[in-house]
Amino acid sequence: MPFPFHLLAPPDPAALPLPHPACPADGVTLLRGAVYAVPDGGRPLTTDLWLPEDAAGPVPVVVFVHGGAWHTGLRDDPGPRFRAWRPGPFARLARAGFAVVCPDYRLSGEAPHPAQRDDLAAVLAWLRTRAGDLGLDPSRTVLWGESAGGHLAALTALTQPPGTVVGCVTWYAPTDLPGLAEDRPEGTYDAHDPASFEALLLGGAPAGRPDTARDASPVTHVGTGAPPFLLLHGTDDSLVPPRQSVRLAEALRAAGHHPDLCLVGGADHLWVGLSDADAADCFARTLAFARRCAGTGGAAGSGT
Repeated sequence: MPFPFHLLAPPDPAALPLPHPACPADGVTLLRGAVYAVPDGGRPLTTDLWLPEDAAGPVPVVVFVHGGAWHTGLRDDPGPRFRAWRPGPFARLARAGFAVVCPDYRLSGEAPHPAQRDDLAAVLAWLRTRAGDLGLDPSRTVLWGESAGGHLAALTALTQPPGTVVGCVTWYAPTDLPGLAEDRPEGTYDAHDPASFEALLLGGAPAGRPDTARDASPVTHVGTGAPPFLLLHGTDDSLVPPRQSVRLAEALRAAGHHPDLCLVGGADHLWVGLSDADAADCFARTLAFARRCAGTGGAAGSGT
């Protein structure tokens, strides 16, 4: 008998048992480390799921995409201003009636663009497959990302079939990679640098890969089917110029949309320089926007 080589293939993530549930906060169930994809030749990709307990029916979904310059980062890290929150932002969203999905994705040291976009498309497909097991309504999915994660959230929202995503929130995200050289102060950015974070994402310096840089830019993919957007960016961001969020807002308006662009006065990257109250307001705006997009009720500041 020949060896059954099909047995060497990884198991189908859609059929794997879900992780054992934990209770990180009152009213919240956490499934940590569910496998959603196994890229060929790569590590298994996992996601955490924060779920509201005792939901009356299928719940809307927020997919959070972590930052880290596409090169590092943790899937459950919403940024330094929120690490000390008790309960944390994801538990608060779950208490507000959302399932919160925090996926890993391949970093730039593992694979270049479009691997990251493909991974987020894979987690959306996995959520649709496992919706019945998890009590989800994937037709009400909002993407939210910070920094590089905001870039990937926007890129995914704009490249999925219309209706897959009902809203997208970006915090201080790059949106037009070829435009970075113009938007950054003179002498602070070199589009020919093969070691920049953008070059690591693209597989080469942006100036030498103009087509890839455009394809990796959310502004390139804006069309009539784009979902609603909330763009939050600090006016004093020293790492990602606020002009990057303005560029995406302008592209959305040119396509007939009405994005909500909020330039946060005095804020640097990661909301450095903001008071605790103003940083909390960025989260409250995000929650209120997600509620509008998902068609849920409740006051904008609840869920704490």
